[in-house]
Amino acid sequence: MIFPEYLQKGDRIRIVAPAGKVQKDKVLPGIELLQDIGYEVLIGNHVFDRDFQYAGTDIQRASDFQEAISDPKTKAIICARGGYGSVRIIEKIDFAPLLKNPKWLVGFSDVTVLHSVFTKLGIASIHGAMPAFFMDKNKPSKSFLSLIELLSNGKSQFEIANHPLNRAGICSGELAGGNLSLLYSLQGTRWQIDTSGKILFLEDLSEYLYHLDRMMQNLRLAGQLQNLAGLVVGGFTEMQDNASPFGKTAYEIIHEAIRDYDFPVCFDFPSGHIPRNLALMMGATYLMDAGNTCVLKRIEQ
Repeated sequence: MIFPEYLQKGDRIRIVAPAGKVQKDKVLPGIELLQDIGYEVLIGNHVFDRDFQYAGTDIQRASDFQEAISDPKTKAIICARGGYGSVRIIEKIDFAPLLKNPKWLVGFSDVTVLHSVFTKLGIASIHGAMPAFFMDKNKPSKSFLSLIELLSNGKSQFEIANHPLNRAGICSGELAGGNLSLLYSLQGTRWQIDTSGKILFLEDLSEYLYHLDRMMQNLRLAGQLQNLAGLVVGGFTEMQDNASPFGKTAYEIIHEAIRDYDFPVCFDFPSGHIPRNLALMMGATYLMDAGNTCVLKRIEQ
């Protein structure tokens, strides 16, 4: 796994919008915060463009991303927002320049598609907050501070309270995953992630419970759960149900899908579509200890 250089003050960060249309007033304070703490920030030419629900056309969004990965002076690419659309542009991008000049990719939600591409290329990336979540009542948010620590020194260690559905145990492995719906959308493609021996991280937003069950059963039937080193379950927020109730919570659905396996499991990890969205390094090796508390710690390589 290739780990890009950690950021120093004065380094160049590019803001791109690979998916949904961006509201300028929501992201500019976060972008200005990056500038205030000493980074050079360049905004993609089409970040504030609109093409129905997208931030510009597929070609425009791909163009901004291509410019970012092709610029040898750019040290990190931060996505302005998620939404939907990253899957539409990955075939339009030449990712080869990343192997010559690796750089950090930052984002979550729809950006899971791009994390999966980076993982296949063997380049670490960061599942973390995007600019609209950098500020909390006119001060840097905990999500932002977590992200900057990871970008600047690679430190990543958390200890969270136990959850009743946790499965005790200790494991280590490369961290992979992200938004479950997007991982599901890549099944059967060349960007489908390899989960064997990995610690899988999952989160999602506003899915119907029956569809969550469908996605988890898909992972199970595809053999992507049986050889996990461990499982970290983040936020599953604003989940929806039909008039005829499904009968289980999101966490209960996930717990049932992994009932035949014995790897350690940590539920309710503070990452995903939640206010406290702690940054995680995808592709890095982590140690997980699920006991009285759940400890997740990056092992330096």
